[in-house]
Amino acid sequence: MTRIGVQDVHRYTRGVCFKNGPPGTVGAETEWFVTETGDPSAPVAGERVRALLAEAGPPPRGSRITYEPGGQLELSSAPFPGLAPLHRALTEDLAHVRAALARAGLSLAGHGVDPHRRPFFQADHPRYRAMREYYRAGGFDEAGMDMMCSTASVQVCLDVGADAADAARRWRLAHALGPVLVAAFANSPLRAGRPTGLRSTRQAIWHELDPCRTLPVLGDGSDPAAEWARYALDARVMLVRTGDGEWRPDPGMTFAEWIATGEPGLDDLVYHLSTLFPPVRPRGWLELRMIDALPGPWWPVPVAVATALLDDPAASRLAEAATGPVAGRWAEAARDGLTDPELASAAAACFAAALEALPRLGAAALVPLVEEYTRRYVERGRSPADDVVPPQPAAARP
Repeated sequence: MTRIGVQDVHRYTRGVCFKNGPPGTVGAETEWFVTETGDPSAPVAGERVRALLAEAGPPPRGSRITYEPGGQLELSSAPFPGLAPLHRALTEDLAHVRAALARAGLSLAGHGVDPHRRPFFQADHPRYRAMREYYRAGGFDEAGMDMMCSTASVQVCLDVGADAADAARRWRLAHALGPVLVAAFANSPLRAGRPTGLRSTRQAIWHELDPCRTLPVLGDGSDPAAEWARYALDARVMLVRTGDGEWRPDPGMTFAEWIATGEPGLDDLVYHLSTLFPPVRPRGWLELRMIDALPGPWWPVPVAVATALLDDPAASRLAEAATGPVAGRWAEAARDGLTDPELASAAAACFAAALEALPRLGAAALVPLVEEYTRRYVERGRSPADDVVPPQPAAARP
């Protein structure tokens, strides 16, 4: 195996993670908790879900089914040349999955954090067992279990940009937009049956879990590939694959320190990058990871809003102006949602811009759904979390 150096990391992030091309391709990953239809607090065995969906056959429109360590089901779309075909395909594939589960009395539930059940680790892959040991060794045992077993999100996947300048602009906008998306779609005020005092408990768990791999990457945004390379080099190595095919957790070094030993190769770098979980992750596309999973009808809304704001030039300019004052307000977004006046103002401007842009992107069919969400939540300074735990006066908040 060819060994790599620091410059190889920079070359890889620039040539692969920030691969340029004309924007327009869209993908989405939707994560769901599988619950007993009549008792959402009851445990559901992952083996049972796998057997049901294996019997039902693959989703008809090509989405990929995977499972998180707590049994969360992830349905990841294929990439599509626009919002409209993505929405049609993922809707059909979700219907396929829901029908297969419903025959056995099971449902898909959209929450950023499981509101009823405590974390239950039920993964048999050695990678996940090693991840659990890594978090234990780092003092993140409870948060690590919460993250792996009790969180779920809607992830939006968009092109990096047409060229280096466009990529830098989209990178900065995706980060500035992040707190607005957290606040507008916050949907995790409960954990194991108790209010947490947060609207997006999921975002707080990820933000505080392991800062070297979960905090935002953004520096000044002038050279995203260099920023990602530095982030990767400074992050602790989570797992090392040994010669006998096993996984050794927490070797106690950063990737830069591992390079100094002369040991890692390109495959090790690729795997290391897959263990970094910032809210905006470059993978040859931009993966927006900060959005709570949502109740059934709403999952297309964040996909439509984020795509419109990054891909439509007019909407992007409006979003850049609206999000500038709230860029970096991740903690406020998780705690306060759209009861924060500045985040509420930014969200109102962004949703208005997205609604104007959707017909220009060939996605006019999504306008009624986004309008309904805007009226129900954004215009009222609310998010789905406020349907579960009513807003508290500021003086009463923890």
